[in-house]
Amino acid sequence: QVQLVESGGGLVQAGDSLSLSCAGSGGTFSDYAMGWFRQAPGREREFVAAISHSGGTTYYAGSTAGRFTISRDNAKNTVYLQMNSLKPEDTAVYYCAAAPALPLRVGDGHEYDYWGRGTQVTVSS
Repeated sequence: QVQLVESGGGLVQAGDSLSLSCAGSGGTFSDYAMGWFRQAPGREREFVAAISHSGGTTYYAGSTAGRFTISRDNAKNTVYLQMNSLKPEDTAVYYCAAAPALPLRVGDGHEYDYWGRGTQVTVSS
């Protein structure tokens, strides 16, 4: 059973940057592809970014490409999400998730087996 714990959320102003971390335990971290998702109040959960087991391949939602960067350090059992040029519409609870195999549809949350409890990101205008 893999446990995931997100950290790094907070309140920032539009245009600021924020870096999220997700620490994994209970399994071999490099055995999992990792994803970041977010959910704003009253909205469906949406895909943000994903990264392959080795970190060699990354995927982004159209709304975050060019502003967000996903990376991982398997030696530290951690995946990161660097968020730049934040906008008020980026306000949401951000979740990391783990999948044993790189999903065919990386943006489909149902493809991920393990989830963290989330960290709140609030961007003020």
